[in-house]
Amino acid sequence: MFKVCSIFSQVLKLFSRRDFEKAVKECKAERHARGFTSWGQFLAMMYCQVGRAHSLREICGGLACCEGHLKHLGVPVAPKKSTLAYANEHRPWELYRAVFQNTLAKCQELVQSRGGRMKLRFKNKLMSLDGSIIDLSVSMYDWAKYRRTKGAIKLHLLLDHDGYLPSFAVVTEGKTSEIKVARTLRFDPGTILAIDRGYNDYEWFRELTAQDVYFVTRMKEKAVFVVEEQCQLPQNRNVVSDQIVSFPRLAREGEEPVLFRRVEIRDEEKDSTLVFLSNLIAFGATTIAAIYKERWQVELFFKAIKQTLKIKTFVGTSANAVKTQVWTALIAMLVLKYLQLKSTFPWSLSNLAALLRQQLFFYRDLWAWLNDPFQAPPALAGIHDNPQQLVITW
Repeated sequence: MFKVCSIFSQVLKLFSRRDFEKAVKECKAERHARGFTSWGQFLAMMYCQVGRAHSLREICGGLACCEGHLKHLGVPVAPKKSTLAYANEHRPWELYRAVFQNTLAKCQELVQSRGGRMKLRFKNKLMSLDGSIIDLSVSMYDWAKYRRTKGAIKLHLLLDHDGYLPSFAVVTEGKTSEIKVARTLRFDPGTILAIDRGYNDYEWFRELTAQDVYFVTRMKEKAVFVVEEQCQLPQNRNVVSDQIVSFPRLAREGEEPVLFRRVEIRDEEKDSTLVFLSNLIAFGATTIAAIYKERWQVELFFKAIKQTLKIKTFVGTSANAVKTQVWTALIAMLVLKYLQLKSTFPWSLSNLAALLRQQLFFYRDLWAWLNDPFQAPPALAGIHDNPQQLVITW
């Protein structure tokens, strides 16, 4: 019989222990550690995410119940609740950001081997940038400033549409604006950003255009602009208007005006008109509208991570503990994406997370289960047809 370790152990083998220990040394995560290792903390927080444990008690109790399986995971015993709480509060969350980057590189390599994104015909890198609020109690998380009677953090995310992978993330206070974080980012020339109206900043648009970075967003209703040229409208399309425009507030004496594209599309289903702004001068009007429609994928990602993983409530109250849990949630999402890409079974992300949670400490081959989840394990299949099977006589 083919012997394997638990599915949870096989999932953790996706992470290189050498790279993990290297990140531990770089972040100095175990400078004053005694006994409880960073790998043990990572294992516990991954169990929190994949096993969807709701508290420190559930994490430590769930691992303690399976203590015989922990030897396969590289941890001798389950951690105590106080030990894990102390580690989450004091060990740097930057360690998990480094693990996230290593895991992302592995996922991107797999996506590239599969051919990447094929939905849109252009070859430019397409990314969506957005932020999502995660509500917190202002009395328990007094460091997370948002409103007078409400606390919150904001997860800013850059989604790569090649495989729909989160390529960048940052956690800030809830009141931090999206454009403030966006200005800190640097993009490769030729990248196309799909963003909402929260990122409307004409000076930033000028900087992106100078860097050969493109964007598509919704135009503000009261924006003041000058029409420089009327573009020809395509036939049998829902394009109402296509114009080359400039903004007077960006005009500088002695310089050519910075040109943008203003495209007006009629939405027949909702009986409304959508106005898009972009610096993609050469693209078709319907392609610009299709790029903005793809921005919905980042909204779906936020919905998936909040519904599938442990990110709306936290097992620690300090800023370090919250960021540790958020980054392990992003790592767990990359793992789910990786398993989904490797599998031949048509998994939805929610079903994969739910069934994986039930199989964590089962001893069966992970890849065989992923490709055929409803097949009986090899040890049980055909057991009644075994001629060596003894028969009980009454």
